[in-house]
Amino acid sequence: MKKNKDISSLKKITLSLKKQGKKIVFANGCFDLIHPGHIKILKKAKESGDILIVGLNSDESVKINKGKKRPLLNQKARATVLSAIQYIDYIVIFDQKTPYELIKKLRPDILVKGQDWPKNQVVGRKIAKKVVQIKMSPGYSTTNIINKIKKYG
Repeated sequence: MKKNKDISSLKKITLSLKKQGKKIVFANGCFDLIHPGHIKILKKAKESGDILIVGLNSDESVKINKGKKRPLLNQKARATVLSAIQYIDYIVIFDQKTPYELIKKLRPDILVKGQDWPKNQVVGRKIAKKVVQIKMSPGYSTTNIINKIKKYG
């Protein structure tokens, strides 16, 4: 099964899955360098429902959020890495600063974010039935990894 989907295909898939009683979980991020913190969140996200959809920030979206030197890996490379992760059922790339429009179209049952996001700032929280926040893994962030590489480089 190909995990990478466009929004219109994924919208049809999610409607069909919901009719079957499946709980749709949505998580999003840049996923520039996959680290154990990402894996923990994705695993916990999958445990929160039946189908895990990951919204992946496009290259342009990453630049808006992280600055002009990011992403380190382009969206095709990041999607390829994510597609190898067993917990993820579908991946959809979005161009906007936030995944709000994507969430509005997909209407997931559950949104998953790290606990570093205040619940009242979780994009799409009023659309989904539930927001699940996952405890972050201390010491793991892409920015920390980049800074460590710079220090030793």
